[in-house]
Amino acid sequence: MRAYERLLNYVVVHTTSDEESVTVPTTVRQFDLARMLVDELHGIGVTDAEVDGMCYVYATLPAAKGYENAPKIGFIAHMDTAPDFSGENVKPRIIEHYDGGDVVLGESGRTLENAQFPHLASLKGRTLIVTDGTTLLGADDKAGVAEIVTMLERVINENIPHGKISVCFTPDEEVGSGADHFDVKRFGADFGYTCDGGAESELEYENFNAAEANFKINGFNVHPGEAKDKMVNALLVACEINGMLPKGQTPRDTEGYQGFWHLTKLEGTTETARLQYIIRDHDFTNFARRKEMLEKIAAVVNDTYGEGTVSLSIRDQYRNMKEKIEPCMHLIDNAKKAMELAGVTPKVQPIRGGTDGARLSFMGLPCPNLGTGGYAFHGPYEHITVEGMDAAVEVLKNLVILYRDM
Repeated sequence: MRAYERLLNYVVVHTTSDEESVTVPTTVRQFDLARMLVDELHGIGVTDAEVDGMCYVYATLPAAKGYENAPKIGFIAHMDTAPDFSGENVKPRIIEHYDGGDVVLGESGRTLENAQFPHLASLKGRTLIVTDGTTLLGADDKAGVAEIVTMLERVINENIPHGKISVCFTPDEEVGSGADHFDVKRFGADFGYTCDGGAESELEYENFNAAEANFKINGFNVHPGEAKDKMVNALLVACEINGMLPKGQTPRDTEGYQGFWHLTKLEGTTETARLQYIIRDHDFTNFARRKEMLEKIAAVVNDTYGEGTVSLSIRDQYRNMKEKIEPCMHLIDNAKKAMELAGVTPKVQPIRGGTDGARLSFMGLPCPNLGTGGYAFHGPYEHITVEGMDAAVEVLKNLVILYRDM
């Protein structure tokens, strides 16, 4: 079976995670895909595949005879889809011999346009998989799951000699907790790759340092006719706080290695309000400065309106994996070689976001990120090509061979 065929089977399983939930996993429905994958892995000959009580699927292919001392390599992908947009009742559409033009997405009123996604022209002639415009596709990261399973099947069916191969499919990556209960010892690899990137050419080992910040604002509400020098409107204070941040440092204004503050939530009344931000920067010193600036803003507001008007909490989320990957750059060199052998030109670039691989790298499992062939994740414009997925499978197979021969 080809990877795209597996993807089509997986995307119809509703696995959206829930950022408000405190359960593990955050949604029970993720077990539906986990159990499906365990059965599928058993079916292709991976006999030890199992799902644990927290919805992590673990599986291994023991080293072939004579390769017991080869480096142990692992591959990781996540089963959940993002809560940013509906992941239920996904109806994928396959477009063969795609002409590179705009694509009307069903009857949703949405169109996948070159004006917004200039890379579409480069996909001309491929087989394109899109949504009907009412849901996301779920290629993030069911494409990675499909490619890993397909690679395992090829290694088994083609009798490709190999060292130990470890696999894990995780829940809740999209809500930042995919690595929370990952058992590195049980995984049993020397290092790994997350298969959770974009185009099949993408190779990433630098990600943002990340934190979440929450301002809680306590206003003072009196009758507006008697408010002179008394009222503190919490909503206006929230606007004032946001206005103190430097202009041009939002996601819309930045790219590459440039960091940002991103306002993700603003809610409240005259009495109380809350601002929620995510803070991102590749450079750790700049990252620290961004957090310090929010602390200074909170202090200024309290000086202006009275102590206790604003409280600020900042929670670090993950760090740039670069410092953990640089001591073992064979991971990057071999990934480049694996891509070139698959006919793919490697494109090394920073991740403008995070990945489970960042946290796993700091848990003792160096883990850069590979592309899966998909684009425009987390929304109705998500799309992927059959050929990109095939190439990603070839890259994974080549990595197995390269590490076997080290």
